[in-house]
Amino acid sequence: MALVRWTLHAEDRVGMVREILEVMAGHEANIVSMDVTPGMVHVCFHEPPNGRNAILRDLEANPDVHGVRETDALPHEKRERQLQAILDSISDGVLAIDAGGVVSTLNPSAERILGIMSRDVLGRCIQDFLGEDIPMLRTLSTGESYDNLEMVLLTPKGRSHYLTTGRPIQDENGNTLGVVASLKDMGEVRSLVRRIADSVTTTFDDILHVSESMALVVDLARTVAQGDATVLIRGESGTGKELFGRAIHTASRRRSGPFVPINCAALPDSLLESELFGYEEGAFTGARRGGKPGLMELADGGTVFLDEVAELPQALQAKLLRVLQEGRIRRVGGTGEVPVDVRVIATTNRPLEDLVRTGKFREDLFYRLNVIPLFIPPLRVRPEDLLPLAEHFCATVRVLLGKPKARFSEEAWARIRRYHWPGNVRELKNVIERAVNLAPAETIRPEHLLLDAPEGLPESRGQGLRQAVDDVESRILARCLSECGSSRKAARVLGVSHTTVLKKAHRHGLSHLTGGSRR
Repeated sequence: MALVRWTLHAEDRVGMVREILEVMAGHEANIVSMDVTPGMVHVCFHEPPNGRNAILRDLEANPDVHGVRETDALPHEKRERQLQAILDSISDGVLAIDAGGVVSTLNPSAERILGIMSRDVLGRCIQDFLGEDIPMLRTLSTGESYDNLEMVLLTPKGRSHYLTTGRPIQDENGNTLGVVASLKDMGEVRSLVRRIADSVTTTFDDILHVSESMALVVDLARTVAQGDATVLIRGESGTGKELFGRAIHTASRRRSGPFVPINCAALPDSLLESELFGYEEGAFTGARRGGKPGLMELADGGTVFLDEVAELPQALQAKLLRVLQEGRIRRVGGTGEVPVDVRVIATTNRPLEDLVRTGKFREDLFYRLNVIPLFIPPLRVRPEDLLPLAEHFCATVRVLLGKPKARFSEEAWARIRRYHWPGNVRELKNVIERAVNLAPAETIRPEHLLLDAPEGLPESRGQGLRQAVDDVESRILARCLSECGSSRKAARVLGVSHTTVLKKAHRHGLSHLTGGSRR
C-alpha cells in the first residue's frame, strides 16, 4: 500500500485531533505516524483500497479544518533525516545503547574507528563485541559521565585506539534510559595536535648568521635533515640548539608529523617517566582513568626533541635506549609494548664523555645519541654575527612596541662588541629587548644596555683553563684587529708574527677582520 503524508491546517482546540482520527478510521485508513503542532496536524497513513478522495472530502467538510496539503515528510521524519545526515557526515564516531545495553546507533565514523559494521551489531548487546569492561556500561549502571578516556581494543580487523566521551540519556526523574558516546580516532587526535603545535614553523632561514663557523654548522644540519639518523646537538646554553632542532625537523621528511620538545631538566624524575612514556589506568595513585599516552606516542611519525638529555635519570636512560634500538615503548604500569616511529634529536651543554667516564650516563646510550653530532659555536667566537642578530632583535621588539626606527650609537655598538656574551644569543636578545624598552628616543646608548655580567674577562666557572684562555685571546685579537684595521699592524701591536695573527684569527673565526689586501 502507498503511504500518504498530509498536513492539515486546523483550529487549535480540544477534540480537533479526535475528529480527524474518527474520519481516518471511518475510511479504514491505517495511520502509521502522526505529529501535532499548534494549528497543524501532520499524519502519515496507508492509502485505503477505496482511495484518498473520500477521506479528503470528509475532512474538508469540517468547518475547523482550513486546508489539507500533501507533504514529503512529517516534522519528526525531517528531524530524523537531519540527525542521520549529521551522524553520517561528522568525523567523530557516535555509539548509543539503550537501558539494556543494546546498540541503537552506530554511525559510519564509529564503524571505521571500531572496525565493525552497523548491520552486524545493531540490536545486539554491546558487551558481545566490545567486552564487559567498557565505560559505557559503567555509565549505564552509575549514571555518571566520563570524558576523554583512552581505549585500546583488539577487534577482528585489528587494533582500535581511540578517545571516548560518554553521557547518560536520562528521563525527567533522573532514570538512565541509555548512553551515548563519542569516539575520536587517536591518529586524528595526533594530527590535530600536530597542526596546532606546528602552526609556526622554523626553517634554516630563521638562523641568522654571517660567520663562516655558523655557515658550516647550518650546511651540515641541512644535510643531516634529509636522513633519519639520531642527532646530538651540543653547545652552550643560549646558542640556539632548539632552533636547529626545529629547522632540521621542518626540512626533513617528517615535516608533516609533530615536533614534540621535552625539557628533561624541567620535570621531576617522578613525572618525567609518565610524561615521556605514558601510563596505564591504575598505574599509580591519581592516575587518569583509561590511562594516558606519553609524549613519545604523541610524536609518532614525527620528531622528539630531548632538551638537556644529560639530565635523564639512569632508569629512563635504559627506556630511551630501547626506543632508539627497537622503536617500542612500554607505558608505566603496562605489560604490552607500543610501536613508535620517531626521530630523536637530543641536546646537551654538558660534556657527556665525562659523565660516561664517571658512570652518570650510559655509554651505550651516548653512542646511540651521538650518531650525528652538531657543535654550535658560542657567540663570543663569532663576533661577526653580533650586528645582524642585534639589528634583527631590535627591529622585532620595535615593531611589537610600536616604536619608531631605533639605531645603536657608536658607543653602544662598541660595548656590544666588547662584551663576551656568556649567555650567547639568548642573552643578546634579552639585552636588546631591554634596551629598546629603556631608550626614550631613537638612539640606543650604552646606558640602555643592562648587561647580565660585568665587562672584562669572561667567567671561567665550569670552564677549563684552556677555554678561559681562548676566550681572552679571542676578545683581545678581535679588538686589536678592529682598531688596527689590518693583520700586519695588529701583529706589531701584539708583538707576534703576522702568520701567528692570521692563524689565530682563522681559529677564532675572525678572518673577516684581518683587512684583506690592506694586510
